[in-house]
Amino acid sequence: MTRVVVLASGQGSTLQALLDAFPPDGGAEGIGVAAVVCNTPGARALDRARRAGVPAILVDHRGRSREAFEAELCRAIDAHRPDLVCLAGFLRILSPEVAARYAGRMLNTHPALLPAFGGKGMYGERVHQAVLAAGAAVSGCTIHLVDATPDGGPIVAQAAVPVLPDDVPERLAARVQAEERRLYPQVVRWFARGRLQVAGRRPIWRDGEGAA
Repeated sequence: MTRVVVLASGQGSTLQALLDAFPPDGGAEGIGVAAVVCNTPGARALDRARRAGVPAILVDHRGRSREAFEAELCRAIDAHRPDLVCLAGFLRILSPEVAARYAGRMLNTHPALLPAFGGKGMYGERVHQAVLAAGAAVSGCTIHLVDATPDGGPIVAQAAVPVLPDDVPERLAARVQAEERRLYPQVVRWFARGRLQVAGRRPIWRDGEGAA
């Protein structure tokens, strides 16, 4: 079974898509969410994990050094022996050391078409506000591998949505999130089936198919 540990911080809407697709016993696809690790006490993501029968682990980042937080975070992840770590609305920038520890097997989702509208400080509604302020005609979501640069890892897959003339951040976010919930589980399947490889900064699909 391909074991997936998900890191989340807030409401967990994208996490829910992964929980729905990959039950803890692996289901018919042999892919299971083994644990959810959250850095925010009381976050809805923890409740979603418990309702799905998945271990819900709190690793609070507040009031401690980054080093101490990340050490406990890595212990929590490693205790569940993941083949893949998925960031789903995890609002902490991980150190280069953590990125290197899980190199090639840690994915993140970003609510824009990277490399545009990414980087430090660009998350949540801020991204959608920036897209609208720039007058972009298209936005979307990006699934990428995590490396030492925030939102800078190799892009694995993207899905686009139109930016409508009367859009506000909330409506744009809803369309982007719908694509995230569709695309992220598919990328996890590709990874579990051994289809995804990366050469330099480019994904290579073993069967030549990688479109979203």
